[in-house]
Amino acid sequence: MDYRKSNAPANTVTRDMMKLSADTGNVYETTMIISKRANQITVEMKQDLEKKLQEFASYNDNLEEVFENREQIEISRYYEKLPKPTLIAAQEYEDDKIYYKNPAKDKGAF
Repeated sequence: MDYRKSNAPANTVTRDMMKLSADTGNVYETTMIISKRANQITVEMKQDLEKKLQEFASYNDNLEEVFENREQIEISRYYEKLPKPTLIAAQEYEDDKIYYKNPAKDKGAF
């Protein structure tokens, strides 16, 4: 899922963990699913940000260029205003957009 098109709130939201953990039956397992997805989103966001900032990278240290690089500042501000990866992951989990499986539970199915 594209994190830029997420409908996750930009601020912290209180969630009912018992309701969230109804699928897994375990609050800690649900938390781990959301946290692992948040880590994936974080890596993706970081790679995108670094790729965009490399376009404007200056390899000579000129004092004027440091203060005049508005493009990098605007890109950084855009990424700062995006919802945090944990909020995006929690919203994806609530919307059933995350696929997960527990190998320990799947052993009993054989």
